Amino acid sequence: MSEAILSPTSSTDALAHPLRARALPIETDGEAMIFMHEDCPVARSEGFRARVRVELVAKGRRLLATLYRATDDLLADDEVGLPHRLMARLSLAEGDELQVRHPHPLSSLSHVRAKLYGHRLDEIRLGHIIADIADGRYSDVDIAAFVSAFAAQPAQGEETAALTRAMLAAGDRLEWNADRVMDKHCVGGLPGNRTTPIVVSIIAAAGLTMPKTSSRAITSPAGTADAMETMAPVTLDLAAMQKVVEREGGCIVWGGSVNLSPADDVLIRIERALDVDSDAQLVASVLSKKLAAGSTHVLLDLPVGPTAKIRSTRDADALAGLLENVARQCGLHVATVQTDGTQPVGRGIGPALEAHDVLAVLANRDDAPQDLKARALALAAGILELSGAPSSDALHRATQLLVEGRAESKFLAICEAQGGFKEPGRALQTREFLAARAGRVATFDNRLLARTAKLAGAPQRATAGIALHVKSGDLVEQGQPLFTIHGESMGELDYAFAFALRNSDMIRLEAQ
Repeated sequence: MSEAILSPTSSTDALAHPLRARALPIETDGEAMIFMHEDCPVARSEGFRARVRVELVAKGRRLLATLYRATDDLLADDEVGLPHRLMARLSLAEGDELQVRHPHPLSSLSHVRAKLYGHRLDEIRLGHIIADIADGRYSDVDIAAFVSAFAAQPAQGEETAALTRAMLAAGDRLEWNADRVMDKHCVGGLPGNRTTPIVVSIIAAAGLTMPKTSSRAITSPAGTADAMETMAPVTLDLAAMQKVVEREGGCIVWGGSVNLSPADDVLIRIERALDVDSDAQLVASVLSKKLAAGSTHVLLDLPVGPTAKIRSTRDADALAGLLENVARQCGLHVATVQTDGTQPVGRGIGPALEAHDVLAVLANRDDAPQDLKARALALAAGILELSGAPSSDALHRATQLLVEGRAESKFLAICEAQGGFKEPGRALQTREFLAARAGRVATFDNRLLARTAKLAGAPQRATAGIALHVKSGDLVEQGQPLFTIHGESMGELDYAFAFALRNSDMIRLEAQ
């Protein structure tokens, strides 16, 4: 994380110009930042400008942060304002002394500049960059430059493999007492595609090992970790995660809570702000975490559709080739499967709404979304095949585990092992979006539907999002609900509804 504490200072590193710590009630979304008064004599003498990178020294420890200037009476001229989270990281109390000074220059930034000018980077240079990012030495601006440089350049196999290994080296790595450790990953871009909890439950119920670390949303209304968190704790450390897997054979935890690929979590935060997701960093992100989690065999789901992340079969083939190439260089067995990305999966779009779909499938309810069930079973069968099961038997075996209730029992056991199961919540406010005319459902715009769910508050508001009422090919009457927007406040609900009205063709109807 960008708040990572650096190495302890020496005993001779005295506070030459001590200032006083002042806690500020602000949230910075993981960015390490501090505030100093524009008349602070230390800031003036050191020549600190706004947004300059500075080093904090307190109680024998150092930490890098971005400086901002206060121009009013928010702070006294001998105070440093820190978010409560940074105060805790440095074990500071109100009024404790600390020093603010210029940090040592970062040589790895020259490698970032080289990448910006189109040069390819080897594993040594990428290792220096990733290590500095993981240690919190880069500002958000520096990281954004690195992310943008990769996004602007076509992905190349050797460089992507080098980036993958550099990200892997920056964190911890798990080992399991199993010959084959299974995993799956979807590259994203398809709302409601919440197959992971179902697949993990089926695979663990089959007696295989599947320690699943999942991401929170980057540019979508929900990530697997967001949806899972509405049903069970997902913020487990490595020791807790290992206990769950040893006990139940699988888990579904947030990857950011375990130090498996720490630089990736920082990169994801910046990618979310930039709304970019380059192929090279996508591949390095996915594979570094799979390798770090101790996975040996991974099934990769690539949804393809005009408004999915992957727009065409040609793009999917290129990404699949890159994934397979890099995985081979890193000693990981992968299989890729291209799936339908033309419309959302299930009914819910948003953490709790997607969780309700998952529970309905696991419980074999009649009203469960059948497309989510079929997709999860197909992926589970693919993983069973990857483990060595006969292809003729894999789908039958996965279906049997689900229909007999063994997958549901395993899911509830995993939830209990992670800290206890809870029912996902329901939004207090809802509003139906009605068809303006009669017709047949022709197309869905996944991006606009996802945007509507995000404007309603997802994923930050766990119960916010969209509940779909139609699928492709359905006949609808004028005034029939196409979807229902769920929100936790009327303001967010109104905002999302207004956006939907301006983009009413996100579900396009054609004449019958």
